[in-house]
Amino acid sequence: MNISQLPLNALRAFEASARLGSFTKAGMELRVSQTAVSHQVKSLEAILGVSLFDRLPRGVVLTDEGQTLLPVLSDAFGRMSATLSRFEHGNFQEVLTVGAVSTFAYGWLIDRLSDFSRLFPDVDVRLKTNNNRADFLEDGLDYFIRFGDGAWHSTNALQLINAPLSPVCAPLMAEALKTPSDLKAVPLLRSYRLDEWNRWFDAVNVEPRSIRGWMFDSSVTMAAAAAKGAGVALVPVTMFREELETGRLKQPFPQTVSLGRYWLTWLKSRNETLAMRQFRDWIEGQASAS
Repeated sequence: MNISQLPLNALRAFEASARLGSFTKAGMELRVSQTAVSHQVKSLEAILGVSLFDRLPRGVVLTDEGQTLLPVLSDAFGRMSATLSRFEHGNFQEVLTVGAVSTFAYGWLIDRLSDFSRLFPDVDVRLKTNNNRADFLEDGLDYFIRFGDGAWHSTNALQLINAPLSPVCAPLMAEALKTPSDLKAVPLLRSYRLDEWNRWFDAVNVEPRSIRGWMFDSSVTMAAAAAKGAGVALVPVTMFREELETGRLKQPFPQTVSLGRYWLTWLKSRNETLAMRQFRDWIEGQASAS
């Protein structure tokens, strides 16, 4: 069937009626009468040659054919609405979807987003946070800011900032920590990268201990637990400057260990848009300045 044969108003009437479960409610949403909605749906059924609703005394219920058609139309109308909204006020807004590990988003990026918006008001940024694992295609990402060594398959990587790790804890617990060896007597909070604590102990010439206890998928939640006295967390201290400056967290030892950096990454197969280029140049400049 040629889609041009399908009247748009009839498709809208069906989608609204199916979503709201009522011709009357659909009419109110579309600002037409219940009778008009009913006629539009009947005309669509006649064109398709199927019944889309079972008419009941207290409303309508989708038939199997209606249930098949509804998600397709809902997705199509949703995409149309999202795209048309980008033309508001006579300016076209380009959507940019950026993924970022939550620690970087919390400790660095969100403080600078207003600057990007000021410079590029026509770019509509969508920020998604996760724990260093993301699927560019499934998550619809243009960029993904992650922590590591910069080597990811089929991916370009631009180095942003170094992020050395150091222990942090609540002020009261810090008072009892005089040397790194004292860490053997307190709970050590862990991330999913299991070698971090042993690498730090190696850096300070202390024999590693068996580390068991709470494991976190984000340094943000791990640092929050440390601030509450749950133990000592090994975190990228540059991401927690505010907590350290206000005294909510203490860094009992100055020694750090560097196990990776934050990188801006994107698929090699991705065609760069204007918004992507603007964001990449902007964040590279921000990283250099910091």
